[in-house]
Amino acid sequence: MKSILPVLTVVAAIVVLWYAAAVGLNSAWVYDQAQRAGVEPASGTALMIETWSQERPVLPAPHQVVSELVKTTFGMAPTSKRSLVYHGWITLSATLLGFAIGTGLGILLAVGILHNRAMDMSVMPWAIASQTIPILAIAPMIIVVLNSVGLQGLVPKAIISAYLSFFPVVVGMVKGLRSPDQMQLDLLKTYHASRSQVFWKLRLPASMPYLFTSLKVGMAASLVGAIVGELPTGAVAGLGARLLSGSYYGQTVQIWAALFAAAIVAAGMVMLIGLAERRTLKKMGMAR
Repeated sequence: MKSILPVLTVVAAIVVLWYAAAVGLNSAWVYDQAQRAGVEPASGTALMIETWSQERPVLPAPHQVVSELVKTTFGMAPTSKRSLVYHGWITLSATLLGFAIGTGLGILLAVGILHNRAMDMSVMPWAIASQTIPILAIAPMIIVVLNSVGLQGLVPKAIISAYLSFFPVVVGMVKGLRSPDQMQLDLLKTYHASRSQVFWKLRLPASMPYLFTSLKVGMAASLVGAIVGELPTGAVAGLGARLLSGSYYGQTVQIWAALFAAAIVAAGMVMLIGLAERRTLKKMGMAR
């Protein structure tokens, strides 16, 4: 209970500030409507009620976002095109494929950087430089190029996800593979261990905590990449499509619900990676 109390306190503070901000941002509409009608604007409790119940508020109140989430998640068939389950699965599919591609590429690059001095000096700087390019700038180019060769739908979004997710894996894996100290390496040399034996018996196990940490970051980045990949194409399915349609029609409650759905999906996937991390490290005898 003591560990949960600080979290609940922070959440409660955020909710209170959110409700207060909703009053401040949505009250302009209430005053404008009162001026048009030639009546005195609402104040006090009446003002709060009006600002927290608008159909298209500037900032939706927390209960409006929760209501929209519940309605579009549990109140509709999962196959309905208005269901967040349907749109979430579309985005998650691209996320998982991109995450798999980015993770595989990141691990291979990390192994190459570890064993090849030329790759360390050439590939790593380029990997760092690639992350300085805004994804919103490069995503349309990737989609146009891939469309020109006949690749559409899931693959372009997955490649954008991979672009964002491979870098944390590269950095984390390189750090992990280089984490054994010189004493451990010298000990294996006294046993005449080969280079491959040093890798499989020492470097790879030592890199596991670093790898799982980078996978959590990579998963979140991969989901962002999948959503961004849906925006330039004017997608009709996916959480990015929900954000687009909400912005087109001024449905701010829909936009916020889609954002929270994306956050919930990301949190769920990171929790699964954390579960896999605990089980893997426990089997390896690496208590955390």
